[in-house]
Amino acid sequence: MSAVPVASLTKEQQDELLCTYAALILHDDGAEISAQAMASLIKASGCNVEGYWPMLMAKMVSNVGMDALIKMGSGAGGGGAAAGPAAGAAGEAPAAGGAAGGAAEKKKVEEEEEEEEMD
Repeated sequence: MSAVPVASLTKEQQDELLCTYAALILHDDGAEISAQAMASLIKASGCNVEGYWPMLMAKMVSNVGMDALIKMGSGAGGGGAAAGPAAGAAGEAPAAGGAAGGAAEKKKVEEEEEEEEMD
């Protein structure tokens, strides 16, 4: 979403982005990532989101873990498909072509090389 102007995002996408940034700020500060903390931070920034977004994001962070979500979203470069914030925010699957996609490609190439060696 960083290549897209915020004004062209839907309200839902803007809300998700705000919650993602709030979660990242709280994580960076070492603070608890709770729905209340996220809502307070978003309100203090002069923005507002639908009430379910902070709860949804906080639950996802508590279930998956912020470090794991950050790793899911870091594709190590490339112009992959748009990953949800905070890498798969709102329960969406992470975009293909990230680090896991590269590992799968490498494994496939290795398997093909082994097959060629057997022939």
